[in-house]
Amino acid sequence: MFHWNNNYLCTALQDAGNMNNSILITGASGFIGSFIVEEALRRNMEVWAAVRPTSSRRYLTDARIHFIELDFSSSERLQKQMAGHSFDYIVHAAGVTKCLHTADFERVNTEGTRHLAEAIQTVKMPIKRFVYLSSLSVFGAIKEQMPYEEITENDHPKPNTAYGKSKLKAEECLDSAEYGFPYIVLRPTGVYGPRERDYFLMAKSIQNHLDFAVGYRRQDITFVYVKDVVQAVFLALDHGKSGRKYFLSDGQVYQSSTFSNLIHNEIGRPWWLRITAPVWLLRIVTFFGEQWGHLTGRMTALNNDKYNILKQRNWRCDIEPAVDELGFHPQYTLEQGVKETVAWYKDNHWL
Repeated sequence: MFHWNNNYLCTALQDAGNMNNSILITGASGFIGSFIVEEALRRNMEVWAAVRPTSSRRYLTDARIHFIELDFSSSERLQKQMAGHSFDYIVHAAGVTKCLHTADFERVNTEGTRHLAEAIQTVKMPIKRFVYLSSLSVFGAIKEQMPYEEITENDHPKPNTAYGKSKLKAEECLDSAEYGFPYIVLRPTGVYGPRERDYFLMAKSIQNHLDFAVGYRRQDITFVYVKDVVQAVFLALDHGKSGRKYFLSDGQVYQSSTFSNLIHNEIGRPWWLRITAPVWLLRIVTFFGEQWGHLTGRMTALNNDKYNILKQRNWRCDIEPAVDELGFHPQYTLEQGVKETVAWYKDNHWL
């Protein structure tokens, strides 16, 4: 189990902070993307935020941000939209985690990545590095027998969600790019922090006196705070090795109740009822949730992908390559991250 070192972290961040070049950040209006924008500004980089016409700019109010609208549905359109631009670094954080129609995962996550990589190569943009935000979900439930073992880069991915499959295919698009394309892939586990809405629903439920868990077999869960993901992004931009793929977590392993216990403490320990449901009941609920979503045209949190995510028992992953090669050292323990996150939820009247 990994323990972080502050001195090494500071040195790595200082080295990565020497960049003062231009950077394009896709998904800039999103949860992780908006934090990447803030860090790039802090490093005095020339920041270009890729947005859609309908994107919220709530977290993109700094006057130094340049905006560019990109259409990832077509390589040809991307080439036209990027004409006249040349970026030193690109962070591809755009994507979807929930879709009403499963085909949309591949359309956005896979094809969008393919089109962006093709456009960059076609216009021969001389980028220094391209960082892609993937996910631990590309591996699926591959080491479910106890005692649980860490998922490593040498394991064979078997994604069991539409989301995980689309992210794996996106990685494969980068693998098949022209020789010399300088891409690095980051595979974070569960990312939480301010502005994030999925874990917020858990906090809201606990505030309303209900905590919900699934399955009676032990579940090992891993997390990584959003600011630690951002740290890894800039370390990868600074000295990541082309073609490498890195898992990201805070280096610790937790039980399923740990996260909710910490949230419970931070919101003032209201009385609560903790319900653990059998997996078969979850299967029924998510099946009908998926059908209801199709009938109403509204996305629901309880769908087929969510079933496979909650059913999975082992989310351990090996972050040693990120530590050794990138100098990645998580700054936030889960307790520190939850405290900061809940404080933000309160300050912004989410809770």
